Amino acid sequence: MSGDFPKNAEEARLDRDTTREELTETLEALGQKLDVKTRVKENVDEKLDQATAKVADVTNEPTAVKFRQGADVVRSNPVPIFAGVLGLVIVIRLILRRRSDS
Repeated sequence: MSGDFPKNAEEARLDRDTTREELTETLEALGQKLDVKTRVKENVDEKLDQATAKVADVTNEPTAVKFRQGADVVRSNPVPIFAGVLGLVIVIRLILRRRSDS
């Protein structure tokens, strides 16, 4: 259609159906762009795949598999890892503070 007003009912139905299809495609594309959680997950998966490939290049395949398994464990339950890292940072800071006081 050239954007003109439909001349009959059949043209109007075709125009309506075409518009619906275009709107559906547009809404699906917007939905995918606005689904931040899924996009972040896909980005993290991609980065983990790249890191696993680099680990496999530097070491051997079983080590790369263990690396990926460890990363998946951290992703599934990050709170204990975060708590451990936070504790380590606190201990390092205390050690550095004691050294600077001496």
